[in-house]
Amino acid sequence: MIGNAKQQFFLPEDVVYLNGAYWSPQLKSVEEAGIKALRRKNKPYEVSADDFFNDREKLRSLFARLIHAPDPDRIAIIPSVSYGIANAVKNINTQPGQEIVLIEEQFPSNYYSWKRMAGERDLKLRLIKPPDNFNERAVHWNKNLLDAINEKTAVVAIPHFHWADGTRFDLEAVRERCDMYNALMIIDGTQSIGAYPFSVTEYRPDALICGGYKWLLGPYSLGVAYYGPYFDGGVPIEENWINRLNSWDFTNLTTYKEEFEPMAARYSVGESSNFILVPMLIKAIEQLLEWGPENIQEYCQSLVEGPVQQIREKGHWVELAEWRAAHLFGIYLHAPEKMDLIKKALLQNRIFVSYRGKAIRISPNVYNTPRDLQKLLSHL
Repeated sequence: MIGNAKQQFFLPEDVVYLNGAYWSPQLKSVEEAGIKALRRKNKPYEVSADDFFNDREKLRSLFARLIHAPDPDRIAIIPSVSYGIANAVKNINTQPGQEIVLIEEQFPSNYYSWKRMAGERDLKLRLIKPPDNFNERAVHWNKNLLDAINEKTAVVAIPHFHWADGTRFDLEAVRERCDMYNALMIIDGTQSIGAYPFSVTEYRPDALICGGYKWLLGPYSLGVAYYGPYFDGGVPIEENWINRLNSWDFTNLTTYKEEFEPMAARYSVGESSNFILVPMLIKAIEQLLEWGPENIQEYCQSLVEGPVQQIREKGHWVELAEWRAAHLFGIYLHAPEKMDLIKKALLQNRIFVSYRGKAIRISPNVYNTPRDLQKLLSHL
C-alpha cells in the first residue's frame, strides 16, 4: 500500500481538497514537465521531425499499460471526451428504430452526441433513472440498466462510476448483456481511470474515452481513448496529416494518402504531438503506473471507511462499498434543507467538495489524510 503523497502536489496546508472529481491538483513533476516543454519552443531549430512522434507514441504506450491494452495502436490522443465520443458515433452502424441506452444525468459530453445521433437516424434514447428511494439503490439501478438492453439495443454508452455520486455500474454484466444482443458498449472512464483498476481485456469495451485532467492527474484539454476492433476501419471526424499512413515521412507529405494510420491512431486529433500538454500527461501517467491504481484505491479506502460509517451514523446516506468507489462517493443528507448551511460552513473552513444533484460529492486521492476526512465530518 502506498502512503500519503501530498508533498508531491501543490496544496496549501490550510486547504482540505476532497474534489479530485472536479479537477485534480497538479503534481510538481507535471508542472516541471510543462515548464520544460513550454521553453522548448524557444529553440525550434532543435525540434526534429521525429519529435512530432516520439512523445506521442510514448503517451499511447503508457496509457495502454494503464488500462491493460495489449496494443498501443488501439489508443488515440484526443482533446476532450466529446471528441472521442463523436469519433465513435460517426462510425457506428444503426438501423431506424434501434435504441441507445444511457444513464440518466450522466455527464453531458456522453449525452449530446447520442441525442443528436438518435434524432438524425430515427433511434430511441433510453435514459435509465435511479430508483426513487435508497433501498438497495445501486442494485436496482443496475438491474434496470440490464433489463433495458434487448434486441433493439444498438449502443450502451455509460460511465463506470456515476459522476455525481460514484454509483458503480457492473460492466461485466453489461458486457455480457451486450454480447447477447450484439450491442456496442462505450465507456466514459473519466471519473475512474487512474484511481480505479481497469482492464480492457476484462471488461472488453468497444471504446473507452477519458479526459485527462481528473484522475489521470494531467492537464486540461488533453485526453486519451481506446477503440476496439469494431472501429478499426472507421473514418475519423477530422482530416489531419498525422493520422494518415506514413505521416512520419515529411519528404512525402504531399504524396497524399487515402489510407489512415492503423487501428485507433486514425482517431487522434490534429496536432496531437502537442509539445506542452503531451509531456505533462506522460509524466502524470508515469506516476500513476508507479503508484498503481489498485494501491490508490486501497489508500482511498483506508481514508474513507471509518468516516463513511460515521456519516451514516449521523443519519446521512452513502452507497454500500461494493457499489461505489472509495475515490468518489455521494452523501445524501437526512435533512436536505440544511445543504446551504453546510456549503457555507465548508467554504468558510476551506474544505472543497462538489455538489451534484442532491448529493455532496466527496472525491479524495493520495494527497488527502485522515485529518481531512475528520474536518469534513465535523461540519456534517
